[in-house]
Amino acid sequence: MRALVFIWLMATAPAERVSWKALQPGVEYAVVGSAAEPLHLVRIDPARAALEAVMASAGDGRARTAGAWCQERKLAVAINLGMFRDDNRTNAGHARAPGHVNNARWNAKYNSALGFGGGAAAMVDLDSPGARERLERYGTVVQNLRLIRAPGRNVWSLQEKRWSEAAVAVDGRGRVLFAFSRSPHTMHAFNQRLLALGIGITGAMHVEGGPEASLSIHTGGVDLDLNGSYETGFNENDDERAQWPIPNVLAVRR
Repeated sequence: MRALVFIWLMATAPAERVSWKALQPGVEYAVVGSAAEPLHLVRIDPARAALEAVMASAGDGRARTAGAWCQERKLAVAINLGMFRDDNRTNAGHARAPGHVNNARWNAKYNSALGFGGGAAAMVDLDSPGARERLERYGTVVQNLRLIRAPGRNVWSLQEKRWSEAAVAVDGRGRVLFAFSRSPHTMHAFNQRLLALGIGITGAMHVEGGPEASLSIHTGGVDLDLNGSYETGFNENDDERAQWPIPNVLAVRR
């Protein structure tokens, strides 16, 4: 019932206004919503700011917080690359970057993949014809659980489970968006909120939920290390105050 009420409130509430702040060339930041329940957004133009996948498996194998990844690798922004396996290294879906393969296998349950490189990026629905062939043009490809499929359709049904959320999306102009909400949502409601922003989102993928969801921003006068907390059936509190170590991040350098 709570989920249904929230969806009704979202449908009847006025659209949230998005005001972007330039952080560095090709990178913008916005916060929407109330101070108690903010939604943080980072928008990246891959033609002006190069995205990269930073993976512990390509280095010393040690997980770090998103904030520590930023500090050590001089990253401007960093968000979870995706959920990971029990070895604390391997992405749950396919993940490769130039010169390194983190997970060669494709996850049959995950229908979204982000490809980027050469100043361009695209999110591909893997259940569409020729999907993997389209991804071959990109040096980096990351597969995750789909939230929104092209051209902007919420694929999650109503449910009661909710969690803090870190997501990656793309818009109709090929820009990549990092989205983070510490306040827990059902994924149907979270997707509806993204689509209602009116910023042209065409696809989105889930990259982490609960206390492991992270977003760090350290550029353009903004210094934030954000972490999730609540997850139904796992961490049903709002007590987490620090980021958890994660093995892989999607990032832009300072």
